[in-house]
Amino acid sequence: MPDVPLLQVKDVTKSYDGVVVLEGAHLQINRGELRLLVGENGAGKSTLMKIVTGATMPDCGRIIWKGKDVRITNTRQAQQLGIQIVHQELNLVPQLSIVENIFLGRFPLTNRRLGWIDWREARARARQLLDSLRLAIDVDTLVGALSVAEQQLVEIAKAVAFDADLIILDEPTASLTGKEAAHLFRIISDLKSRGVAIVYISHRLSELRSLADSVTVMRDGRVIATMPIAETSVDQIIQLMVGRELREQFPERRVTDSSQKQEILRVEGLTSWGKFYDISFSIRSGEIVGIAGLVGSGRTDTARALFGADPYDRGKIFWRGKEVKINSPVDAIRLGMGLVTEDRKAQGLIGGASVVTNITLASGRQLTQALLSFDHKRAVEVSKRFVQLLNIKASSLDQQAQFLSGGNQQKVVLARWLCAETQLLIVDEPTRGIDVGAKAEIYRLIRDLAAQGVAIIMISSEMEEILGLSDRIIVMREGRIQGELSRAEATQERIMALATAMAAAQEA
Repeated sequence: MPDVPLLQVKDVTKSYDGVVVLEGAHLQINRGELRLLVGENGAGKSTLMKIVTGATMPDCGRIIWKGKDVRITNTRQAQQLGIQIVHQELNLVPQLSIVENIFLGRFPLTNRRLGWIDWREARARARQLLDSLRLAIDVDTLVGALSVAEQQLVEIAKAVAFDADLIILDEPTASLTGKEAAHLFRIISDLKSRGVAIVYISHRLSELRSLADSVTVMRDGRVIATMPIAETSVDQIIQLMVGRELREQFPERRVTDSSQKQEILRVEGLTSWGKFYDISFSIRSGEIVGIAGLVGSGRTDTARALFGADPYDRGKIFWRGKEVKINSPVDAIRLGMGLVTEDRKAQGLIGGASVVTNITLASGRQLTQALLSFDHKRAVEVSKRFVQLLNIKASSLDQQAQFLSGGNQQKVVLARWLCAETQLLIVDEPTRGIDVGAKAEIYRLIRDLAAQGVAIIMISSEMEEILGLSDRIIVMREGRIQGELSRAEATQERIMALATAMAAAQEA
């Protein structure tokens, strides 16, 4: 039955505590098809995929697999049917080898009664899988020693190892370099050619247009549209996602002469051996300076050293013209610096703490009363003001930050530094894992901060972000600054030439 769809989801509904998170959802996937699944955070994408993979049960509706109605009650049953998912947060054991991770709980056995593992067969099959994924690594290598990109391919190898007919990829390129993402796309193309269907969840709409066959858009728990990718544009997809037209993803900014503004920070010869070398630049009040470069170029290490989170070996830091020593984040915060880290969940937020606590975390000086007691009533009032100002969507100020969407979590971190009256804000990957609608709001907030005189250093791997927001762009490679481009000079080609060895080769 070649015309029978691989997967059909019909009228699936799911509620949690009376709140409908998925309503009448429908989906049809064919063999060898790559379906792009998009929607804002909270649109229902994850819930729908949890139902398909058996991680949660629907309240009502049908799932039809290869023409037959099925009731998928757990993830193991889904895997036995041929449905696998590769999560953004990888599900691997770092202390085990590649071969052990691939076959964990499902090893080939020489003696089933005694449970003896057939290591020769396991290693041979693992090598064959890695070869098919163009991954030249010893199968006995510990997973913890692999890069994120390599770990992702091991996850895909786990799916392929048990003849998956449908593989769901959740934001697979969020932490990958351009080269690593290109390699992943070649693997996906190979899987498609073998008849494997792919559901690809992503916020980065432009990266899959050449590979995807179709796109499904979700909004507010409903499937809004499914269409061939060739018959739509990124702008149309965004409009369907957010339910409104985003005319200005990057809000306009009035061009001013920054040379007349006060210098906030100047760095001379900052060096941390093995991480970055001879970093020198300055930033003035109200400027947005973008720092571009490939993953591992030293951008984040430099930011952490400026904020006092990591030590540096030599160099000078000047704050408003005076040399200062920043030995810890406390020193940086006292000066008026803030840092929005690239990993907001692990380093930026206290997930189990309330919205109020997270917003006022760096504002002890501003919110301390006489006798050094913390003014909780004022903290609530201030937090309420920033929640309204930044349009943070939370059930209450007491809601734990870990239960907010990615975009609202990022706004809470930004609110923290607004509350602390920050004069220089370093933002590292400010919109990673955030949906398109929330991205536009974050961009507006960054522009508004700059308009109020806050100096902003922005590190980003997204070229559109760097080009769309920055007044100047510093490009790093292998721990060194390779060049600086003004807004007028900056193009994607020039940035990439500096970020790779191309510029050096052209000069030679």
